[in-house]
Amino acid sequence: MIRIAAVGDVHVDEDVLGRYRPALDQLGDKADVLLLAGDLTRHGTADEAHCVAAEFGDLAVPVIAVLGNHDYNSDQQDQVTKVLTDAGITVLERSTTVVTVRGARLGVAGVKGFGGGFAGRCCSEFGEPETKAFARHSREAADALGYCLRSLDCDVRVALTHYAPVPETLVGEPLEIYPFLGSYLLAQAIDSAPTALAVHGHAHAGSERGTTPGGVKVRNVAHPVIKQAYSVYELDPVGLPVPA
Repeated sequence: MIRIAAVGDVHVDEDVLGRYRPALDQLGDKADVLLLAGDLTRHGTADEAHCVAAEFGDLAVPVIAVLGNHDYNSDQQDQVTKVLTDAGITVLERSTTVVTVRGARLGVAGVKGFGGGFAGRCCSEFGEPETKAFARHSREAADALGYCLRSLDCDVRVALTHYAPVPETLVGEPLEIYPFLGSYLLAQAIDSAPTALAVHGHAHAGSERGTTPGGVKVRNVAHPVIKQAYSVYELDPVGLPVPA
């Protein structure tokens, strides 16, 4: 089995240092890889990224991350990425990585994603330039995720995003903000390849479990949702989720 630990929305700064580390120091006994689903910092500064690196760097397993909207807030996302990369954390954005776990190749495709809404209640590339730009950004992110998933040469595929691909994992959030929490286009991208699992964050008041229209298991691992340092999900060697 491939054991995937995942958490998002940890919002690390100086005040949070040390909160997750005791559990993370035991991670090697419980998981084979750790996925971080964005909003790693509170305000997206390089100083906060150093705190993230101290908390999540130098672990017993590979750490793979995407950034979230908070990590872009100070327009220092490139510096944030460099700090995390220098600490040995793989940061994905419209890109992929493959790690070998007991002879099986685990492929992870990562993109921050964006909002836009869900089927029947979504933004489209029509109208004012600002509206079209919003919808276009969402489409381009989803297109990149789909391309990355399909291009992976691996035994098991996992999609890692910050924004949600399905509305089921948003249940608990106000309906009015669903368009700013995710996009159905991400689910279409996930379903375009034989994906075993999709992991996201962002929805602090949402729900943990959902499924894409194509049947891919979706998990919202935002820390306020899972209420622990990480959750662990097991995948079998051919990429099918192990029944709970």
